[in-house]
Amino acid sequence: MRTQYCGELNKSLEGQTVTFCGWVHRRRDHGGVIFLDVRDRKGRVQVVFDPDLAEAFATADRVRSEYVVQITGLVRARPEGAVNKDMSTGEIEILGKEINVLNESKTPAFPLDDYSPVGEDVRLKYRFLDLRRPEMQSKMVLRSKITGAIRRFLEDRDFLDIETPILTRATPEGARDYLVPSRTHEGSFFALPQSPQLFKQLLMVSGFDRYYQIAKCFRDEDLRADRQPEFTQIDMEMSFMTEEQIMDLTEEMFCHLFKEVLGVEFDKIPHMTYAEAAERFGSDKPDLRIPLELVTVSDIMKDVDFKVFSGPANDPKGRVAALKVPGGASTSRKIIDGYTKYVSIYGARGLAYIKVNDVTDLEEGLQSPIVKNLSMDARKALMEKVGAQTGDIIFFGADSEVVVNEALGALRCKIGADLDLYTSEWSPLWVVDFPMFEETKSGGITAIHHPFTAPSCSPEELEASPLTALSRAYDLVLNGCELGGGSVRIHDPKMQETVFEVLGISKEEQEEKFGFLLDALQFGAPPHGGLAFGLDRIVMLMTKSESIREVIAFPKTQTAACVMTQAPGVVSEEQLKELSIRIRKPIIEA
Repeated sequence: MRTQYCGELNKSLEGQTVTFCGWVHRRRDHGGVIFLDVRDRKGRVQVVFDPDLAEAFATADRVRSEYVVQITGLVRARPEGAVNKDMSTGEIEILGKEINVLNESKTPAFPLDDYSPVGEDVRLKYRFLDLRRPEMQSKMVLRSKITGAIRRFLEDRDFLDIETPILTRATPEGARDYLVPSRTHEGSFFALPQSPQLFKQLLMVSGFDRYYQIAKCFRDEDLRADRQPEFTQIDMEMSFMTEEQIMDLTEEMFCHLFKEVLGVEFDKIPHMTYAEAAERFGSDKPDLRIPLELVTVSDIMKDVDFKVFSGPANDPKGRVAALKVPGGASTSRKIIDGYTKYVSIYGARGLAYIKVNDVTDLEEGLQSPIVKNLSMDARKALMEKVGAQTGDIIFFGADSEVVVNEALGALRCKIGADLDLYTSEWSPLWVVDFPMFEETKSGGITAIHHPFTAPSCSPEELEASPLTALSRAYDLVLNGCELGGGSVRIHDPKMQETVFEVLGISKEEQEEKFGFLLDALQFGAPPHGGLAFGLDRIVMLMTKSESIREVIAFPKTQTAACVMTQAPGVVSEEQLKELSIRIRKPIIEA
């Protein structure tokens, strides 16, 4: 039906007759001459219809936006002064000879251009129209280029694309499972996979030493801008490789991807320990484009007459930290109040500050409600430790270490965005040496990554001091966003059993949930490790989108619903009966 795409027409075809198909993007009637901009996924081209060809002109006169048309015409150079440099086809236009309306269209629910503001609910309801917009088309094209580049890279290095099951059994991986009732096994349920973790480890045991998959994963969790109930990850696993070798290969892939798709080149990606990232940036995914750092000042605050500071400073699990913002002394009270409200989201009970109006005058040059509680020695030590200069503002966090890190870490990023402090466009980072476990609020222990991550110590050392043990895990961070991570896995049955015991998973539960894995580890499991990247997050960052919903063809809303198909929906009583399921109606009190 066509000889070329709209966007492929150019000056090299001048004088030739071409046929193309697409949607009418815009129609204009200029003094008896009709102009149509026709669009397909490769771009737009301008078509001119003269009254001399009466039949084609009459058809062009009745078409409207989003009609589907087939056009045959002559490629000619645009008149002098009419070249459109913003279009790839802007040097030429098509003199329309024939036009065939393949389908008509109702008036779209919103303009299909890059400039008209449209509510997300409307866009998602008419997603099939939203995806026609050039902006959305370019994002989907880029997503396809990314997956293609990844596949070529991995397959050139002997990785095998192997699919793992979608219907599996529930396993604890940190979020709720989506459950699927089984008709043939009454009262039993499948679970949709949160990741292919256990299956890819079994593939290593099976001898497929380099595996990858562009895998669909599912998590029934509360949503944010970068979360979806179903998402796609680039899943990789390798045998007979150390964590350094795995990171090197992955880094090579990451750098290759950015160079091929965006033309961006990276130097060697730096490594930073989890402990250093938390200390300096209050986060295990620091945005290194922002030149602000947290400074621990607990030692200075231990003896001050201000319990808000001295309490956490003397608490082994507490922290008092300072965040200096150069030139920030002019920050208004309204903005400070806004920052105070912002950090409360992260559990902070307030936001102390000092404006450094004159760093040489510790008596009158420091402006703050808290200065009166600090001795001259404490003021002097504080100014020296944070490297304060006249004109700066210093914000403080004083609470448990977790609250201080989360609150000041988030404030650091917000200030960086508000003041546009970014020093570069891209800043990747490997974060390594994560703790193996952390304490829960109830006093228990949970794995920071997952219970199949190998610790960097022996089973005996792990059992003796689990909270000081480090894992052989690694995360790749870009611009303050965790793209993905992984670890060397446990391949020794004794170590795996020790981890389960530390986590309080009984022998019975181990056998019930992970018996097949523990069994496999006893049949010559090789040393192995891997990682998984969030494809949606990568595309979101590379397209500079605000949300991963912008880079998924048919996403869910923040309530995990599809407003286009009205999913999830009710099912018939017959279907429920087949599955031995009865819906419990909520009790309405009189």
